[in-house]
Amino acid sequence: MDEAQVDRILQNPKFKEMVRKKSMLSWTLTGIMLFVYVGFMLLVGYNKEFLLSSLSGGVTTWGIPLGLSIIVLSFILCGVYSYIANNTLDQLTAEAIREVEAIAHEKGPH
Repeated sequence: MDEAQVDRILQNPKFKEMVRKKSMLSWTLTGIMLFVYVGFMLLVGYNKEFLLSSLSGGVTTWGIPLGLSIIVLSFILCGVYSYIANNTLDQLTAEAIREVEAIAHEKGPH
């Protein structure tokens, strides 16, 4: 594959759209997870009393359901990514691959 073919692939609208959508989805989900996790760590560092307080007057504290909800959120975000990737991004990726393969199989100038 020569330099001109690589440039054509990188400038291909389908390829650019695929990269943009995958990147936007990945960064959005990463941002959500980081926001929640860092928020929890700040809560642990600066407001331990809240986390140690009883949820409903019993032995369960606020820290337990909040910590578990972070774990559950990570599974939910993985499911969201899988759903979107399988139903939207896979079709876009297939279209981009077809166009990239067509460019790659073209003969350059001799």
